[in-house]
Amino acid sequence: MTRDEFNTYCATFPATSHVVQWGNSDVWKVADKVFAICGWADKVDAFTFKVSEIAFEVLQETPGIRPAPYLASRGMKWLQHYAAPGLSDEELRRHIAISYELVSKGLSRKKRIELGIPLEFPPPSD
Repeated sequence: MTRDEFNTYCATFPATSHVVQWGNSDVWKVADKVFAICGWADKVDAFTFKVSEIAFEVLQETPGIRPAPYLASRGMKWLQHYAAPGLSDEELRRHIAISYELVSKGLSRKKRIELGIPLEFPPPSD
C-alpha cells in the first residue's frame, strides 16, 4: 500500500479527519481520536494501527510487523507494519478498518449517532 492509497482508504470512513503532524506523518482520526498513522521507518512508509489484545500478541511475531514505537511502549495495543513481508494490502486495509471500529466504539452512543458512525459493524470478511 502506498501513502496515497492509505490516505484514500482512511478517508472512506465516516466522521474522519486528517492532519499532518509528528514529522510529516499522515494521522487519521475519528472524533479527534487517532485510528491510523502513516509515517516513516528507515525512509519507508510505515503504517500504524490499533489492534485487539489477541491480534497484538499474534501479529507482532510476523516479519515486518512490530509493536508501534511510542504507543506500544506505553501499554497501548498498537502495531506498525514497517517492512516486507508484513501484511498484504488487503490485510492491512482490514486491520485499519478494525482499528477504526475499535477507536469509534470508545465513543458514546450519542456521539456516534451524531457523527453518523455505525453502532454495529459487520464482521470482518476473510
